[in-house]
Amino acid sequence: MATESARTQAKIDLHTHTNASDGLDTPAELVTNASQRGISVLGVTDHDTMDGLDAASEAAARAGITLVPGVELSTTVDRAEVHILGYFVDSNDSDLQARLSDLAAARVRRVERMIARLHELGYPVDGEAILAQAEEGSIGRPHVARALMEIGAVDSVNDAFERFLKAGRPAYIPRDSFSPEDAVGLLVEYSVIPVLAHPFSTKDIEGTLARLVPAGLKGLETYYAEYSPEQHAQLHVIADGWGLVPTGGSDYHGAGFREGRELGAAPVPQHSWERLSTLYADLANGV
Repeated sequence: MATESARTQAKIDLHTHTNASDGLDTPAELVTNASQRGISVLGVTDHDTMDGLDAASEAAARAGITLVPGVELSTTVDRAEVHILGYFVDSNDSDLQARLSDLAAARVRRVERMIARLHELGYPVDGEAILAQAEEGSIGRPHVARALMEIGAVDSVNDAFERFLKAGRPAYIPRDSFSPEDAVGLLVEYSVIPVLAHPFSTKDIEGTLARLVPAGLKGLETYYAEYSPEQHAQLHVIADGWGLVPTGGSDYHGAGFREGRELGAAPVPQHSWERLSTLYADLANGV
């Protein structure tokens, strides 16, 4: 049994990305950075892919870090982002891998349309270079944002999203039809624990939960790095009200990706990890 001092010192980050999707660090680099920051439990949750998990798991074992294998699925409802994190995926499950590959292919088609739109607007981003990254993993808007930075059209990833890539902006392209219920259902089908990511992005937390809890949602990302302590407290009350596990993470994509998303920045308490791991144990034991 861990002592109280060990509990308070434990550092947990359950939401990170590698260059298997739209992060900047390789899986091994992510684990090394996590170790340097004193993180003891690390969730790797790349978009629509499990490709980085084996390398991350090997590096985590060497570093003495508990690796939580995950994935993040993206959906949109009425121009609001509804992202679903899935915890404890099996990276060796070929059926799940095939389902995720279909989602990754839809990402490529979306990025191709964004590139064409930017060219029409007079911003000649290097489409071949952007799409080449899809061969190494899942691709998304951050790749396009970095291409806009390379041609001097924007100053930062944030700037690219605000001016071009978020909903309502000139280069925004909506996703293929894939509902939040579809995302939760997919994860439940493969015995993966679904959690609603960065809930304020949904624009309607209670309405979203009313849709997704009956579909099998099990957690709420309460301790998101960009949120204030007051928002964390608000989300904790909401999680309790719906009987959801309050998880948390930084949504780290790499150094300097976005302000506030530094690795380990989310104040995730030990009890959140204990509840999530207990839920997984119960699921594995058929409880």
